[in-house]
Amino acid sequence: MASLQQRTEVRDGMRIDWNVPVKMDDGAIVYADVYRPVKDGKYPVILSYGPYAKNLAFQDGYPSAWERMVTKHPDVAAGSSNLYQNWEVVDPEKWVPHDYACVRVDSRGTGCSPGHIDHFSPRETKDFYDCIEWSGQQPWSNGKVGLNGVSYYGINQWHVASLQPPHLAAICIWEGAADWYRDMTHHGGILSTFWDNWYDMQVKTVQYGAGERGKRSRVHNELVCGPETLPESILVKNRCDFGNDILAHPLDDSYHKARSPVWSKVTAPLFTAANWGGQGLHPRGNFEGFVRAASKQKWLEAHGIEHWTHFYTDYGREQQLRFFDKFLHGKDTGWSKQPKVLLQVRHIDKFVARGENEWPLKRTKWTKFYLDPAGMALSEKKSSKKAALKFEAMGDGLTFLTPPMEKETEITGPSALKLFASSSTKDADFFIIVRVFSGDLKEVVFQGAIDPHTPVQQGWLRASHRKLDKKLSTPYRPYHTHDRKQPLKKGEVAELDIEIWPSSIVVPAGYRIGVSIRGKDYEYGGASGGKLSNFKNELKGCGPFLHNDPRDRPMNIYGGVTTLHFGGRRQPHLLLPVIPPKKKK
Repeated sequence: MASLQQRTEVRDGMRIDWNVPVKMDDGAIVYADVYRPVKDGKYPVILSYGPYAKNLAFQDGYPSAWERMVTKHPDVAAGSSNLYQNWEVVDPEKWVPHDYACVRVDSRGTGCSPGHIDHFSPRETKDFYDCIEWSGQQPWSNGKVGLNGVSYYGINQWHVASLQPPHLAAICIWEGAADWYRDMTHHGGILSTFWDNWYDMQVKTVQYGAGERGKRSRVHNELVCGPETLPESILVKNRCDFGNDILAHPLDDSYHKARSPVWSKVTAPLFTAANWGGQGLHPRGNFEGFVRAASKQKWLEAHGIEHWTHFYTDYGREQQLRFFDKFLHGKDTGWSKQPKVLLQVRHIDKFVARGENEWPLKRTKWTKFYLDPAGMALSEKKSSKKAALKFEAMGDGLTFLTPPMEKETEITGPSALKLFASSSTKDADFFIIVRVFSGDLKEVVFQGAIDPHTPVQQGWLRASHRKLDKKLSTPYRPYHTHDRKQPLKKGEVAELDIEIWPSSIVVPAGYRIGVSIRGKDYEYGGASGGKLSNFKNELKGCGPFLHNDPRDRPMNIYGGVTTLHFGGRRQPHLLLPVIPPKKKK
């Protein structure tokens, strides 16, 4: 068996330890690179643990994302050689000068670490725990370990924080997710195809043993997938069957719960950053974590544009640095003046920063907009006449619009939709899109976390998953148990409460708010968003977060006719978080 070259060198103002072995509690070895100050001393650790290959440069693994980011945001590339930039983790050249040791670990089975891949599993979470404890006990460590990273490198922070590693001092979850079922694999009970495709594009390509079939590091020219080139048959044995594993667990069972946080045990100081345009993966867990984690010291930030960008810009990096300086270095960095909630409130053409004290905002005016079938309108008045509207259950559905807004109106927070529906079959899927239209009815969309034509908000629900957890549900955030199916009966009208993920938009006077109730994923009516190098599908409005697996949505069950019911006690409505201006002191 070929072996990795473990060595230390000084370059670009850093002492770098390459391919350091870290032993897990079951005897397995994972490998880390450590970037630290040249001067001997004890330094706090910024640790990341994940599957994207520690030696694969951002520019080589994700060229289209890198090019877009540095072109629009030159501060990302400024002040660095950019040789050590990696996808979704910190640039050590911008952290080591602030007296941090940056540790990057390839998770078991990926990059330079041999073993079996099983994402977010208890085994992987325990590996992460062991890496935290190893980092906290090294001679160059001051014993305080912070976790920082985007997406995968944020998701697994919630999980490992639930285990409370003794050396874990603070976590920064940048556009992660948390609940393996609700945030990630099943939206409202409907299977997301993202993870199956992601596995093909972003993990199998950097699996340990790809060897010569993989890329080489632009820093030292070593193979990023380890020194061995293994046959495909061995690679298959060395990884879980991820997409089919998810498909085999359509309910929130023990498989999902083992891969989700235990909020009462997440006690480390935390800074969680969400993306308004991350519908499908990246906002929900950040908001849930801020509200539900037991941490006594916690902060929330929410922003827009591409999901990887602000992690690297000066705006994001400087906030991260002040947070970690406080909790890892013990410095007075002014973090105590950071608002508990910092919102980049989204307007049609800009973002405006505003500090708040809580989430959702206490001054929210929760406003019901009733669905009026007569004029396909959203109205603050109830509809008196009984009516029914039908649409093809896997079709474009129906859209309801407000009149032009009389004044500028801010909507910031979670939303919900109540429907009364029946189906010609035993089930139906509902895709809810909150939209904004100009006075001439042109839809306003935004650069989302991934897709350039992202609508304001989205929500989902499979009718058979309508059972609510009454302890956790609120009017503005229905929480479904997803523990058993309740099939529809022919002619039965079911009451459905649908969670719509949080977002923010200031709607100008003269514009309209709309809600679309669809039987399939949203598609933007304008130009294509093209393709990115790391996703299979064309970007048509939902990015890679689609729900089109025929195994999950067979036509004989989901291809019928859906009927919405109105009038009398059935008053379907959209509940929106209208935010009045702050009172001037």
